[in-house]
Amino acid sequence: MAAQRILLPYNFSQNDQKSLDFVIKTFAGHDDIDISIFHAYTPISEVESDDHQSATAKLKRRLSYLTQELTDREIALQELRTQLITNGFDRNRVRYIFKSRKKEVAAAIIDQVEEGGYDIIILNHKPGKVTRFFTGSVFIKVVTALKDTTICVVS
Repeated sequence: MAAQRILLPYNFSQNDQKSLDFVIKTFAGHDDIDISIFHAYTPISEVESDDHQSATAKLKRRLSYLTQELTDREIALQELRTQLITNGFDRNRVRYIFKSRKKEVAAAIIDQVEEGGYDIIILNHKPGKVTRFFTGSVFIKVVTALKDTTICVVS
């Protein structure tokens, strides 16, 4: 039997941690599970400047901070991978995907599911906030766009 391919979008929220806990409780110890933790980030532009007293220099320092924050996020994803392995997942079947996105987050998730041939996607959903109804949440966009994919909702 072919392995079930699971995608876990992760954006470092408390609900994402609940989704990770669900994955561990539900799928740990199964030999036929491939899991990918997915984070799509907004790329940071480079700023070139030789003038250290200008506003550009201040902007460059801010971008340096953001670059370090991205590095920290990637390290955190590596730690999540290790957490899955420690909790019973096969080292060769757990990976993380840290990807620069060119589109909105929902589109990046949808593209990843389609490109990676995932069977299951684990999403979390926080009910409430009327504004999400009008702006369209990532959850709604992903759920309505995907076909032939099992969507597991952690709330």
